[in-house]
Formats: sequence, C-alpha cells, structure tokens
Amino acid sequence: MNETATFADALRVWRTNRRMSQLELSLTSEVSSRHLSFLETGRARPSRDMVLRICDALLIPRAARNELLRAAGFAPIFPATPLDSEVMAPFRRVVDDMIRRHAPYPAMLTDRCWNLIDANPAGRLLLSPFGDGAINLVRELACNPIARDLICNWSETVAEMASRIRLEVLEAGDDPALMALLRHLEQALDRTDRPRHAPLRRPVAPLEINAGGRVLAFLSTIVHFGTSEDVTVRDLRLELLFPADEATRLALIESAS
Repeated sequence: MNETATFADALRVWRTNRRMSQLELSLTSEVSSRHLSFLETGRARPSRDMVLRICDALLIPRAARNELLRAAGFAPIFPATPLDSEVMAPFRRVVDDMIRRHAPYPAMLTDRCWNLIDANPAGRLLLSPFGDGAINLVRELACNPIARDLICNWSETVAEMASRIRLEVLEAGDDPALMALLRHLEQALDRTDRPRHAPLRRPVAPLEINAGGRVLAFLSTIVHFGTSEDVTVRDLRLELLFPADEATRLALIESAS
C-alpha cells in the first residue's frame, strides 16, 4: 500500500484485490454495507476495532494491517523487531541452529522479498557465482544472465517461481516490491520458448544446477514461522534444499568432507 494512501483508498484497493463486493465484505465482517460505503468514500472514519475487523475479513497480512491502522490515524499494533536486536536473540539462535544442522545441504534465509539474509556454507557456495554483495534470489534468477548458465532447467525454474510470487502478490495485495519481482519473472518468461501456462513435466520440479560439468538436482522446502505476531518473524523464509537423487547427495557429502 502507498504510504500516503488514505484509509478509504487502501480499503477499496484491498477489497478489489480480494475480489469482494461491498455486500460480501459487509456480510463477512458484520459491518453494514452502508457504513462500508461511507468508509470507502471517506465520509466516515473507522474505529481501531473496525479496522481490525475489516482486516480479519479480508485476510490482510500483519504488515499491511499496520499500514491500514496508520492510514486510519492509529498506532500499529504488530511489532516489526529488527532481526539483530537483543530481544530476537533466542529466535535467531533457533534459526541459526536450523541452518547449521541442514549441512551439508544448502540452506538460505530470506526476507519476504527474497533478499538474502543468511546462508550456510553449502548455500553460500551455491550462490557464489552471483558475487558477495547483496543478493535478491528472484532478481538474480530472472535478470542475471549467469543464472541461465548455472541453472540447467532455468525456464522451468522461472515459471515455478513466477507461480509462487503470483500467490504471494495475491496474499500481500498492492505490494509494489513483490509486484516488481513478478514483472521481472514475467519478462524473463517472455524471453523463453516456454508457454506461460505450460503444465509441469513431472510431479515435482527440481532445481538442476550445473556444477562443473555435472548436474546437481535439489528439491526445495520453504519454512515459514507462523506462530509469531512479529512482522519480521512472519515475513522470514527459510529455504532448505534437499538432494533429489543419490548422485547429488553423495556429491554434497564429498564436498563437505
């Protein structure tokens, strides 16, 4: 949501994104359709409880709920604690332990926009062709020409990631950062011969990496931390890559020894 948007503007955008009529939202939130109409036109101002009730009905993520509260003139209620703060130390130790224990298989921690925060040695090695600077996994995949050479099934991987980001855009609503990532992926798809909605060739599409003449195949699992009210924690993604075949498993064990 645009930080300068009014509550009326934001409500209209979210309702439209969720493909709900005012009547449907009225029934779901138990708010009269007349009052919802007044809220969307700016003729009425919501109470704090009203904002949260509408957010519940629209299934709005916590970060966006904070923005709607601000737009309505209220303080945000969901904390967004820096990951390196002292209060987050116990949680960070848990995440660090998960990353460390995943060795010798790659593990990467990102924020909601797929900016790399941390990785174990295997993950760093996997990403080393992209350099040592700030890495956004989606932009590297879609825009960096190195990715085409590194990923054997690049077109399939881009298509799978585009499907994933479309769902995230749907959940997050009018999120310019995620929408920009989706545009990068869709532009990358336009540069391939793969039909935009081609069916998968197999039940699970592995990530196939060209590693010095041999192919390493991985299956990906994304871990979300959904039990926290903290925006930072809720937005984290821990991607754990597992070997998709025995040759990859043995190669990873060998490289770690």
